[in-house]
Formats: sequence, C-alpha cells, structure tokens
Amino acid sequence: MTTTVMEQPRYPVQLSIDYPDRPLDRLTSFFRIFTVIPIAIVLGAVSGGTWQWTSGNGPREVAAGAGGLLFFGPLLMILFRQKYPRWWFDWNLELQRFSNRVGAYLALMDDRYPSADDYQSVHLDYRYPDVGSDLNRWLPLVKWFLAIPHYIVLVFLDVAAFVAVIVAWFAILFTGQYPRGLFGFVEGVFRWHNRVLGYAFILVTDQYPPFRLAP
Repeated sequence: MTTTVMEQPRYPVQLSIDYPDRPLDRLTSFFRIFTVIPIAIVLGAVSGGTWQWTSGNGPREVAAGAGGLLFFGPLLMILFRQKYPRWWFDWNLELQRFSNRVGAYLALMDDRYPSADDYQSVHLDYRYPDVGSDLNRWLPLVKWFLAIPHYIVLVFLDVAAFVAVIVAWFAILFTGQYPRGLFGFVEGVFRWHNRVLGYAFILVTDQYPPFRLAP
C-alpha cells in the first residue's frame, strides 16, 4: 500500500536560515547584546529609527535616518495606478533581508557579523508581483487590519522565542552548539514575522499568511 503525503503549499514569502553545524564562537555569543550594537546603529540609520531619552529639560529625540520599509507609497500606487515600482520593491526586500541578518545574529543563530550586502546564512525571498493580476487594488487598505489575529499570536510566539534564545545562549556557552529544535522554532518565528510583513505592509501578496512555523 502506498501512502501519499500531501505537501503544504509554499507561501509566496520564503525565509530560511542555515543551521550552524559547527561550534559557535562562545566569546562573541556571551557578549552578543553588546557586539550587535554597531550594526544595530547602522540598521537604524537606514530604517528610519529614532532614539529618545529623558533629561532635566524634558524628553529628547534624535532621528537615526529617513529610510525604512516603504508602505504608504506602494499602497497609493497599487490603489490608484495598479503599479508597484520595482526599485521600491527591491528596497523593501533588501532592507528586510538586512534586518533579518541582524535579528538572526542577535538571536545567536550565526556568529558571523551581519553584512550590509552579503546574504550570509539568511535567505529571504519573495516574487515581484504583477499588480494587475496578482494584487487586488483595494485590499491594501485593510490588510493591516485583517492581520490582527497574527499580531496576537506573534506576541506569544515572541515571548517563547525570547525564552528559547536564552536557553540556547546557555547551551552555546557550555557546548558550543545551538540546539537544533530551538533553532527551528526561532527560525519559524522569524518566518512568521516575515510572512505577515510581506502580506500586510510590504504588500507583495494577497495570499493570507498561514498560521504555521513551517515554510
């Protein structure tokens, strides 16, 4: 008797992170919260981040950059022109790839310092949409709202992933290895975040994100 296994359809936003099947650097893993600071500043400089602090004269804020993921521009172009400028798409994809490399490094999933342009161990991709045939021009107005169930689930997943990274931190310090089960779980949380971003804010697909950690 032959058993047919039904494969889950691949979602248009795909993320995978290579498992480090080698001893990880224990020293940089121990100080990861500090070693990530320089590249986090670089990421903030291109993602439109701000820093705020409080002094005796009241709150102070400084802008780190004027970039960030493009949302309103593509939304308006899809709505009124049924067009997604290619360079806007490329910017969003490359910025998201960069932020995922920094996130994976912070989560101890790679001990190589994040590159600003080389993909390293983090592989993120999604297809450039043919707006006329692939996207509903009105759906971008409500996608952020339709994704609310995912936001709620991700709150709990983020807490679990934070705990998993702490456990992995101890495992790396004692064994030099990232437990494969924990790695797969954290990778799945990254994947879930990227699918929701691709659907609700980067607007590259109208296919609703699945509630799963697997690809």
